[in-house]
Amino acid sequence: MIARYTRPRMAEIWSEQSKFANWLKVELAATDALAAAGIVPLESAATLRKHASFDIARINEIEQQTRHDVLAFTQAVAESLGPDGAQHARWLHYGLTSTDVVDTAQALALVAASAEIRAGIIRLREVLRARAIEFQNTPCIGRTHGVHAEPTTFGMKLLLWYSEMGRNLRRFDAAAEDLRVGKISGAVGAFGKLLPEHEAAIVAVLGLQAAAVSTQVLQRDRHAAYIATLAVLCSTLDKIALEIRHLQRTEVREAEEFFSAGQKGSSAMPHKRNPITCEQISGLARVVRGNSQVALENVALWHERDISHSSAERVILPDTTILADYLLAKSANLIEKLLVYPARMLRNLELTGGLIYSGQLLIDLAAAGMTREDAYRLVQSHTMSAWNSTTASGEPEVSFRALIEQDPAVTALISPEKIAAAFDVNRQLANIDAVFTRVLAEG
Repeated sequence: MIARYTRPRMAEIWSEQSKFANWLKVELAATDALAAAGIVPLESAATLRKHASFDIARINEIEQQTRHDVLAFTQAVAESLGPDGAQHARWLHYGLTSTDVVDTAQALALVAASAEIRAGIIRLREVLRARAIEFQNTPCIGRTHGVHAEPTTFGMKLLLWYSEMGRNLRRFDAAAEDLRVGKISGAVGAFGKLLPEHEAAIVAVLGLQAAAVSTQVLQRDRHAAYIATLAVLCSTLDKIALEIRHLQRTEVREAEEFFSAGQKGSSAMPHKRNPITCEQISGLARVVRGNSQVALENVALWHERDISHSSAERVILPDTTILADYLLAKSANLIEKLLVYPARMLRNLELTGGLIYSGQLLIDLAAAGMTREDAYRLVQSHTMSAWNSTTASGEPEVSFRALIEQDPAVTALISPEKIAAAFDVNRQLANIDAVFTRVLAEG
């Protein structure tokens, strides 16, 4: 992933230095465990633990000749012990196959990356919770199909995102735990060189669990589920960004991204304040979703292994975790600094002259004795009259409420007080607090 979208800790996790350091951790964990089992000489294990190191330039130099990165690595580590260390170096990588090291070390990188992503999910949820409570009772119009529907509150939008991020957290925890596994089971997973108890001892030292069964590789359904979970997570971030982009449109302008001093929105139009962070979130979420397709393709491999997944994973595993981490941070900052305009929300809510209360009138008339079909026909006829009176400014010239109050078929069943109650926004929002209580109780 390019530096523009990579935060420092993720850059460190996926660096070449960290990759080879994790490979060395696996190699040394193996020699230690095998020494404890009486297979590797204790002196050799101790020497390797104390003196084994690597030089990335030397690894790359050797790989130019061997065309095999793990062999280049083990040779470079052996060389780090010097001529006198050859008797100890021969126990390095003893009984292992390359993918024992690579897949187990990759699990260590994914554990570290998952810790960063989890922290990002927690922070975003905290920000969403705080701002949901802040705007819990701030009325705004709810829209379906992009058209005014019925009143809601801005806090409800934020609360919904908070709840959804809770589901994302639970899914992510399960997917990350499923990837906290290693394998030291040999070339086809049949333990041709070492024993299952050796594997268990090695991965335990690394804080991993042993895969119950593997081939030469850990099975890629685990990785596919993990990347797919990140794709769902980033789709939620896309959903949040898309909503804010709509709310920032000039003719809506109920909320907008923070615009810092000195920031410029357009090279040609000085007035522009564009939702660039939201658009960046939406764009990069597409990349993550695309990577999930690659991860799914990686599940099917020939027999006990081919390497068609390997080259792809060198891209999608770092890139997807880096982007998820980046997008979570951007989303948290977006919500934390979001500019919200309650007065504009109220103005937009009242834009249609009360048409948004048609559903309440429908059920009030039905409750008063009118058939639902007749009530729907009556209310719709008045809403259409109001709609069809729309002026050049876009607002109804004829008052829907006035039409209702003047209709004898309505007043014969509903008192003026009940008509007024049908147009009361607080009546529509009476259960908002109950929804908040239910969601926040879930944690």
